Amino acid sequence: MKILYFTLAMLFANVAISQTHQITKHNGEQLDVNFIKNENGLIYYSLNGSSEEVKISKHAVSSITNKQTKTTQKVSDKIVVDSKDDFKMVTVLPQEKTIGLKQAASFSGVSTRTKGEPPIANQKQTAMRIKTKSASNGYPFVSIVEKADGKYEAVAYVY
Repeated sequence: MKILYFTLAMLFANVAISQTHQITKHNGEQLDVNFIKNENGLIYYSLNGSSEEVKISKHAVSSITNKQTKTTQKVSDKIVVDSKDDFKMVTVLPQEKTIGLKQAASFSGVSTRTKGEPPIANQKQTAMRIKTKSASNGYPFVSIVEKADGKYEAVAYVY
């Protein structure tokens, strides 16, 4: 009788600690995880046997599948940038929301300053130039870090 109770307890414990969700990334990689939450453009989850909270950008994730109910929730669409004309599809992300994306290239330059324009117009013009350069190289994501003296550094990301 003790063996029966022990076996049943192990069965239920195994179900309780097993991975409940599967994250499918845009690059085809699949992760078996325990999904925690989707908040502020980041997806939080924990890995097998760990209580540590891990996060990944929602832009890197295609879908989340609940293994128990077999339901799939689409998280984001894959962005395909083929030419310079696709600059509008390039997404500018803050550095903390690039987790899970691969760094492809970095480039730097000087922001253009037009006399009489407010600083926000200069930032928009610089962002447009960076997005165009990123699109011409096929990078769907870019993170811009402004530095002193009107200089900037941009890091391009791919899936």
